[in-house]
Amino acid sequence: MSSGTDTQTLEFQAEVQQLLNLMIHSVYSNREVFLRELISNASDAIDKLRFEALKQESLFENDPELKIRVDFDAEQRTVTITDNGIGMDRDGVVENLGTIAHSGTKRFLEQMTGDQQKDAQLIGQFGVGFYSAFVVADKVEVFSRKAGVEPQYGVHWSSEGKGAYTIETIERSQRGTAVVLHLPQEQEEFCDGTRLRHIIRKYSDHISVPIEMPAQSSSAPEQSEEKGEEQGEEEQAPQWEVVNRASALWMRPKSEISDEEYNELYKHVAHDFEEPLTWLHNHVEGRQSYVSLLYIPKRPPFDLFEQKPAHGVKLYVRRVFITEDTEHLLPRYLRFVRGVVDSDDLPLNISREMLQHNPMISSIRSASVKRILDRLERMAKNEPQMYADFWESFGRVLKEGIAEDHGNREKIAKLLRFSSTHEEKETPDVSLDDYIGRMNEGQDKIYYVTAESFNAARNSPHLEVFRRHGIEVLLLPDPVDEWLVAHLNEYEGKQLVSIAKGELDLDQLTGEQAEQEKVQREEKEQAYKDLCSRLQEKLNDKVSEVRVSHRLTDSPACLVVGEYDFGVGMQRLLQAAGHNFPAGKPALEINPDHQLIKRLDNEAEQRLQDWAMTLYEQSLLAEGGQLEDPAAYVKRVNSLLTE
Repeated sequence: MSSGTDTQTLEFQAEVQQLLNLMIHSVYSNREVFLRELISNASDAIDKLRFEALKQESLFENDPELKIRVDFDAEQRTVTITDNGIGMDRDGVVENLGTIAHSGTKRFLEQMTGDQQKDAQLIGQFGVGFYSAFVVADKVEVFSRKAGVEPQYGVHWSSEGKGAYTIETIERSQRGTAVVLHLPQEQEEFCDGTRLRHIIRKYSDHISVPIEMPAQSSSAPEQSEEKGEEQGEEEQAPQWEVVNRASALWMRPKSEISDEEYNELYKHVAHDFEEPLTWLHNHVEGRQSYVSLLYIPKRPPFDLFEQKPAHGVKLYVRRVFITEDTEHLLPRYLRFVRGVVDSDDLPLNISREMLQHNPMISSIRSASVKRILDRLERMAKNEPQMYADFWESFGRVLKEGIAEDHGNREKIAKLLRFSSTHEEKETPDVSLDDYIGRMNEGQDKIYYVTAESFNAARNSPHLEVFRRHGIEVLLLPDPVDEWLVAHLNEYEGKQLVSIAKGELDLDQLTGEQAEQEKVQREEKEQAYKDLCSRLQEKLNDKVSEVRVSHRLTDSPACLVVGEYDFGVGMQRLLQAAGHNFPAGKPALEINPDHQLIKRLDNEAEQRLQDWAMTLYEQSLLAEGGQLEDPAAYVKRVNSLLTE
């Protein structure tokens, strides 16, 4: 190749600099994964070329035999990974190697602790791909040319991982990419053919394109990028041999695939360093023929709550990669699932628009959702600890399915897990079936309370009468819970009821006490009728009414929204999302047995005004609401305490 022109030295993006520093200084217990990551990138580049060549066959450039080559030079201490895939132009090299377009980057960096062992695990979960080269190399060079571009527009990228990189335009006859790793002496173990073969067979045997290495009988030295392929091709070209199976693992019978092979394919398709929690492998034949291999990860990816996740399920048609789909093959509430779907019946030129309306895709989607939910149901029944791990990672996302997937609502509802007043553990492990099994005699409703946090839910004043009568209540502290209960009205014929909404009627559960308590309530309502009217007058712009409470035993007051109104938490979520909605006023309920309420009858009008506002604001805070004027609240409370 000719010497480069148009040379630039550029700074890495700030996030890349932080990652490189972590990669170089992290203590990886398993440094050999660098080769898996670089081979995985090469395989992706070949998949992209295959797809683009369906529309433009000339991209093959008279070199249709797609392959990956791994070479080494023990004397120079270099390892080279070469592919003849799609390649990169100058802009592509800057975008892919100088920046990180990973939506979870910021969150990833925020979780760094300074503990090398923990940080190394986080790096693995993040899936940094190319940058894993710096785990073993003190200098990395990349030679690339995009398919279909003239040879004089090749690119040479070089960096020692110290904050900057150099990029220049070169002439490169071969399309695709070569990554050359320059290893320090302490990493020279990787400049060994036997060692490299072992790593490839261990981690990359499933790659569906041939991975070649110099034949072990060949003593030809590595052909470096600088010397050029043409010079040594005739004189000392090495004999290459394929070192992997080079067949699509998902097409093989399940009985022939080891757990280790399943795990390594997962790491390839999911860009994850950890093994998956479980997987589902199905061969479907009949009116349509396809194979699906779907994985449930152990931990949530960093972009789980991003609007457009970077990764999804890979769609193949007759072993040709088509797209990595994040919206058509599975619903959004199952966006954590990774894997492969390979169809024999879809057209090779299928577009994203066709995916949206194709009945075969709809059929594959429905069947895949059913298999995943059935697997989760079996897991919950037979492997409770595994399901608890799944719920900890993905429970919040699965809850979204109640609103999104009406057809599978009952199945999803059976999988839900909550905390409750039964044991008041923060770890959610109570199913709706568990709750129904513990219902009191005569109880026909499932009661719940939503709040900002677990402690706020556990200490909600609305729970007081339920605790007195021994009625279990579900505690729902997640932001998504408000959305969930808005769409899950009943389960197994039992209505879900918020204990913080509307009038409360527990007469059917209090047995012989019901009539006596009803008489006492009526007497208290009459006795405090005048005070309720006075408080209502003071709070007319804040509350719809002030009434005597039937639900409080310890707290002086609480706010209760209408039965069909949004809860305080849902109102806040909608406001934050910019939605306008008619916000009804809540009712203020007072506890006639509380000492504070008893003394309000004799308060002067100005003091009663202050007490009314204080009761309202304290009740609002207990619901997780925000005060309009915190300073005025503090001043008012201090005044009441000192007078």
